[in-house]
Amino acid sequence: MKSLLLLLVFPLCPRTEAGKILGGQEAVAHSHPYMAFLRIKTPTTTKEYGGFLVREDFVLKAAHCWGSSITVVLGAHDIKHNEQTQQIIPVKKAFLHPDYNSNYFNDIMLLQLKKKAKLTAEVSLLKLPSGHSQVIPGMVCTVAGWGHIGQNISTTKLHEVQLEIQKDKECLSRYTKPYNSTIQICVGNPKEKKNSFQGDSGGPLVCKNVALGIVSFGKKKGTPPSVYTRISSFQRWIEKTMKSFKLQGQD
Repeated sequence: MKSLLLLLVFPLCPRTEAGKILGGQEAVAHSHPYMAFLRIKTPTTTKEYGGFLVREDFVLKAAHCWGSSITVVLGAHDIKHNEQTQQIIPVKKAFLHPDYNSNYFNDIMLLQLKKKAKLTAEVSLLKLPSGHSQVIPGMVCTVAGWGHIGQNISTTKLHEVQLEIQKDKECLSRYTKPYNSTIQICVGNPKEKKNSFQGDSGGPLVCKNVALGIVSFGKKKGTPPSVYTRISSFQRWIEKTMKSFKLQGQD
């Protein structure tokens, strides 16, 4: 497991990642109870990203941004306020996928929390795909995040947007970075002004209450489609990593 463990010391926060919610709306408070708000400290700044709770002591997110320390906020809707529903838990260890590279291939990371989250109406787990769940072009799925809702328009409240799965050719023709349909998903209708964008990478692509993708990267101006990590391709790595650690208590 030593090769899987990445101590939180090396910052990597590219500026071209996807994540802001464009063309969506404010979510009903706590309607996405699996969402995690991440504060990631680097030597020069603090970045804010998304993730989601997959076990009481593990959060899943994109791999392309980490720092000297990460704090996870669960049960939040308006991150500007200290809501009674919130659980604030530091990260104990980060597990970067061993084959992640600068082309955003294998853009996936697990965060082990210092203590177990308490499951409530506002904090719950999100199901992962079983086996090789199918992602079919035309499917409409949901993405949520706390990032900007327009160019230079910020929000502190969780927003959501419905996005359509695209054929792989839509991303193959639009990106200079290599696109690999085995480990990535093309998401967002190019005819609609709806997308994820900068600032909230790591959030889940939820289809029929199952996480099938992770927001990875997109165009700088937020033009759809964007590229998401295909979770089903990493199911064995996720299970192996989490099974190596006994579910810990809250204390």
